[in-house]
Amino acid sequence: MYLLFQPGGREGLPPRRLSQQHQQLCKAMAPKKAKKRIEGANSNVFSMFEQAQIQEFKEAFTIMDQNRDGFIDKADLRDTFAALGRLNVKNEEIDEMIKEAPGPINFTVFLTMFGEKLKGADPEETILNAFKVFDPEGKGLKSAYIKEMLMTQGERFSQEEIDQMFAAFPPDMSGNLDYKNLVHVITHGEEKD
Repeated sequence: MYLLFQPGGREGLPPRRLSQQHQQLCKAMAPKKAKKRIEGANSNVFSMFEQAQIQEFKEAFTIMDQNRDGFIDKADLRDTFAALGRLNVKNEEIDEMIKEAPGPINFTVFLTMFGEKLKGADPEETILNAFKVFDPEGKGLKSAYIKEMLMTQGERFSQEEIDQMFAAFPPDMSGNLDYKNLVHVITHGEEKD
């Protein structure tokens, strides 16, 4: 399941306000506080995260648990991929994700899996992988598509917020957003040289 957030077109979405689903999946993935808590955590998975982070993971789990049976299964993963715009996910890919879990994926297992993956995770790499779900071939993200997603999904951006983002990170000649530079600024506070 964590493969939704790994290279090769199997990532989640960038944090912020793409949609509630995307925000919940990604927002909790890279906070530095979570990394620090995980490093010193005891065996109780719930002690690895702050309460707000656990709530965000719970919301992400609930969104992914499409059939509301308390477990994430192959059908739930396929539906999640479809919601992310990936309709042609191979069965092998989904099987690989399910095999990552030690058994049926309830919320505790889900939280444990993310806790283990976050341990030592690089926030910049995690966010880059999230953007790559929209760019599996590495050709770039069309700014028009990003604008549409930000203005129509979840906590929607206003036109002013969109204008500010594109003023700070203008699209290239092909109309693509330089999301690598955007991620660098998000994680480091300054542009790449």
